[in-house]
Amino acid sequence: MAALVVPPVVAQQAKARATANVDLDARFKEAQTSAPLADHLYKVGRKVAAVCAHCHGEGGTSTKPSIPNLAGQNPAYLLEQMRQFADGRRRNEFMEGMIRAMNSDEKIGMVLFYAAQPVAHQTTASPALTAKGQAYFEKTCFRCHGAAGRGNEQIARIAGQQPDYLRMTLHRYREDTGARTGSIMTPNTRQMSDADIEAVVAYVSSMP
Repeated sequence: MAALVVPPVVAQQAKARATANVDLDARFKEAQTSAPLADHLYKVGRKVAAVCAHCHGEGGTSTKPSIPNLAGQNPAYLLEQMRQFADGRRRNEFMEGMIRAMNSDEKIGMVLFYAAQPVAHQTTASPALTAKGQAYFEKTCFRCHGAAGRGNEQIARIAGQQPDYLRMTLHRYREDTGARTGSIMTPNTRQMSDADIEAVVAYVSSMP
């Protein structure tokens, strides 16, 4: 799979260096106020997403349970995660290389493309477990992620996310391990039992 995406990455390195000093936030705001620019960048992002589809699926709905969906994600949040991969605050060697090879318009175009894609939520296998997860979510998780699980510019949309990815992420936050240690999620997950995690995963992955 990696062999399929290496040539585009290599080809884009010169472009990435050429736009290294472009202010991503300023360009993103410009796209939000200019419909023609947003449309142009969306088309650029659609082309970039054809490469990302090897892992994140067509339209940002992953076919691999351990790889997150990008469809419907908040564009400002997704752009910040790309920035963190690029500067090493989030660690994944493959993702770091891919993102560093992208120029600013490709990054912004990609987040605009994915934000506009429909989310394919999971079908719940256990209504009882889902109901337990809903009760936990509505007691704790909604404070940051919102009642619909859609987050905001700083907080991820988790509604309809891949269950294995949700499970892995919650365990990492609870144990304060992995690339994103010291998160506000750590104290909020520290008291979660494995059963609590399974229930929340069942509910959140089924949210539309």
